[in-house]
Amino acid sequence: MKVAVVGAGWAGMAAAIAHSQAGRQVTVFEAARTVGGRARAVPAQLPDGSPIALDNGQHILIGAYAECLRLMGLVGVDTRTALLRLPLTLQFPDGQGLQLPDLPPPLDALLGIARAKGWGWGDKLALLRTATGWQLRGFRCAPQISVAQLCASLTPRLMAEFIDPLCVSALNTPAAQASGQVFLRVLQDSLFSGRGGSNLLLPRTDLGALFPEPAARWVTQNGGQVVTAQRVQRLLPQPGGRWQVVCASGGANDADGARSEFDHITLACPSWEASRLVAGVASIAGLASATPWIDQASALRFEAITTVYAHADGARLPLPMLALRNTAEHPAQFVFDRGQLDGSHGLLAFVVSASDGDRSQIEQQVLRQAASQLGIATLKPVQSVVEKRATFACTPGLQRPGMQVLPGLTACGDYVDGPYPATLEGAVLCGTAVAALH
Repeated sequence: MKVAVVGAGWAGMAAAIAHSQAGRQVTVFEAARTVGGRARAVPAQLPDGSPIALDNGQHILIGAYAECLRLMGLVGVDTRTALLRLPLTLQFPDGQGLQLPDLPPPLDALLGIARAKGWGWGDKLALLRTATGWQLRGFRCAPQISVAQLCASLTPRLMAEFIDPLCVSALNTPAAQASGQVFLRVLQDSLFSGRGGSNLLLPRTDLGALFPEPAARWVTQNGGQVVTAQRVQRLLPQPGGRWQVVCASGGANDADGARSEFDHITLACPSWEASRLVAGVASIAGLASATPWIDQASALRFEAITTVYAHADGARLPLPMLALRNTAEHPAQFVFDRGQLDGSHGLLAFVVSASDGDRSQIEQQVLRQAASQLGIATLKPVQSVVEKRATFACTPGLQRPGMQVLPGLTACGDYVDGPYPATLEGAVLCGTAVAALH
């Protein structure tokens, strides 16, 4: 069976691997010149002109990301050196906040909450009481409940210093608008999935080298193809249930993908691209059965993430990652010390999740925030990356499109129906699962 995977992001590469392991001949089409999608390496220059590899967004993985870790190992990535493993920490520059010890759950959470600096006993007891209630209810709530409603019994300090940063980092959606059920699932799988499940896994290499680039090599070494810089223009149904892929450029053979025939198509591109391609198929073939999938994919709303990279000689944080106090004028929720991760000393990465505003304005606000909260006034901007549609808005009761689109046409990605928000783990889980639909 010949299979085309449209999109070489994390979901697409996971799907290509799973199709290949099932004995199928795989061709991956990617519109960009590099693989990785919304979690990829980007070239940049430091203020002194020296080249450096950054990411299009600073990502965090956690210990419960079992499928990410499995696939990294499969394609030859040594996760012990490629990822820095730390206990779950939401610590602020003044030393206040939460840091879990290296103990099995739930002892790690209990002791971490008891030791949390800056929280009064009223804060701690409120969190323990509320979390116990979530556990007794099986980490379930009504679909229409938001995270803010779910946490209404918690104190303002807990909301500001624990729930809000945790919610925006996991769901990239403000607590007042975020799905309580998805938030509970994230908490369940991270805090109660076993020892180390809540650990932070911080990349010590660029995101391209962490998975998509070695995955592309693995696919090629196992008889597949990864074709970059070719955007799929349309899909044409063919007799016998086959499909023709029409690309934007190239010659006339399979390698360049101008017009190639396949037995099956897996859409691993962003939801708006997948919706465009499926709508094209429906209009050609008159397939009304595709309308519900198109409607659900087209109805998704998106949140932006801005990552501001800034450099100052000698800049160093007390920890590889710190939480920041987030306000309208100080928009970043987290800062990462790249010197402690990949050796880029003096380089800091500030993450503004659910960002809203002009790139230059956010950049200047972040630099002022660094001076105010970190005491570093000498930072010079290196590059600010805005992913305008970084994730779908993970709102209560959201209906997401499924993996099965039409006979012979499937979809995978972090937006496809599943228990998780738009995360790397959600993407690769869906990519692996889609190959099993045959």
